[in-house]
Amino acid sequence: MQLKPAVHEFHAMGSALALAPLLTVFSLSGCGDNHLESPAAAPLSCSQLAGKNVPASSIGLPTTGATVTAATVMPASGSGVQATGEYCLVSAAINPVDPAAPQIKLQIAMPTVWNSKIMMFGGGGYDGTIPAPTGNVPAGPTAQPTPLGRGYAVFASDSGHEANALGSEDGSFGVNDEAVQNFSGDALKKTRDVAVYLIDARYAVKAPKRAYFAGGSSGGREALAVVQRWPQDWDGSIVLYPAWAAASLDLQFGRITRALAAPGAYPDQAKRKVLLDAVLASCDTLDGVADGVISNVAACNATFNPATATLNGTPLRCAGGADTGDSCLSDAQITALNVYDTPITFGYTLASGETQYPGFNVYGADLGVANASALQPTVITLALGTSQPASPMPNTAPYLSVFWDQWIRYFVTRDPNYNSLSVDPQNPGSLQARISQLTGLQDVNKTDLSAFNAKGGKILMAHGMADALVSTRSTEQYYQRLQATMGTSAVANFVRYYEIPGYGHAASTVYNAAWDSLTTLENWVEKGVAPPAQIVADTAGVPGRTRPLCEYPTFPRYNGSGDMNLASSFTCASQ
Repeated sequence: MQLKPAVHEFHAMGSALALAPLLTVFSLSGCGDNHLESPAAAPLSCSQLAGKNVPASSIGLPTTGATVTAATVMPASGSGVQATGEYCLVSAAINPVDPAAPQIKLQIAMPTVWNSKIMMFGGGGYDGTIPAPTGNVPAGPTAQPTPLGRGYAVFASDSGHEANALGSEDGSFGVNDEAVQNFSGDALKKTRDVAVYLIDARYAVKAPKRAYFAGGSSGGREALAVVQRWPQDWDGSIVLYPAWAAASLDLQFGRITRALAAPGAYPDQAKRKVLLDAVLASCDTLDGVADGVISNVAACNATFNPATATLNGTPLRCAGGADTGDSCLSDAQITALNVYDTPITFGYTLASGETQYPGFNVYGADLGVANASALQPTVITLALGTSQPASPMPNTAPYLSVFWDQWIRYFVTRDPNYNSLSVDPQNPGSLQARISQLTGLQDVNKTDLSAFNAKGGKILMAHGMADALVSTRSTEQYYQRLQATMGTSAVANFVRYYEIPGYGHAASTVYNAAWDSLTTLENWVEKGVAPPAQIVADTAGVPGRTRPLCEYPTFPRYNGSGDMNLASSFTCASQ
């Protein structure tokens, strides 16, 4: 998910039926390359792009066309690997079918010296802002050029609405069906087709040579959506901490929110610190070394129990289970944390076919403790925040709780005064049909990616093992489903999935990951070089330390000797 407005990596629908008559009228093109009306053969200058129209017939999903609203030459800037050459910054708006629906706003950075490739960035949370086309892929290292710096034409959109002061937590657009459908995925195709039309016009080419997508959280969902729905448009996708089962995740958010809202159940920051310290004391050395990072997460999940754990010989559980202060956890808090750790199961049919959403690696995650790092306010916001969930929902409540509250009020009930805490996600009563419908739109769970594989497409996927906002276990489930559907050997031909110990959601002060995924993806797609052993660096916990980036289900195990801050001292192991 990006946040309010500073946190840019997360996450998450309306009635298709209400739009069906209009969509039929305006569906003038198919879902292929959509160059039914080719741009002029001569290249256009940046200034000539200003005011240019893109016909609806060149966009593969229903719109009423698009218009360039600004085109400005931006001078070269930066130096070394962070240098960016001169480029044309184009702003455009895609017009909806429903006059009441918002436009899709997008930006494209077209370098004067183009490498003939394109990159699309995904958003975060409920989107609502345009990711900067001058930015980097999620967890991209500063020691390598950005996509624009490499010569890519880079573009991104707001997914079809502008966020209010809540930033990426603003779900108020959910009252409009077309806006919901755009956010759920349709804006991705519309944005891509408009961007490619204008790129073709700028450079007088028929089509880019290569097309890549990169996103994390909601952007990770989008990175999977494009290869599931429009495989012929893309050559590769970088997928980080993907909120792919978005509506099912919302339901788990609701279950966790209700647990945290119970009297005495919400752990403050001091209690979160005591919990994290207790987990480190119990689990840090399960990977062979005490380095402040829990790498053998499976073993930790199997052995750590907050009800029986101790810290420096003192029980983590408060005496008698009552809340006796910040040095221990009460039974109410332990109960809520155990809800966070366990799956939600659905006793009713969902249109997406999902039957559950897993729990989280709560024990070992930074749930939002206080420290001096400039990154920590983002970590706190994306974890448990600073306020207990309540009705009305405080903006400073856990991100997942605000997200659930917005979903119920705008997507599900379309009643801005609805009390989201009154909705039991496992027994939603009269809301069940609407919730089921939304899962059909929002859960991006197709697992037959044969068309993408057949055209040579590649996927690099990674997830932090201490993510408190999108469950690492959910990404594991998607990867396992891919293998079950397509076969292990077929998946190995075009997908790699890595897990990063200590890394939270989008940012972490324990182990803040930097990984040159783009170079790896380029080499795999363009040169046929399968990913070699990968390294992931830490930029915040211990800046400069490295670990092997281990393919699931392995983790970095210390070899028993050597510098614990060097990847060479670790081996990817399963136990």
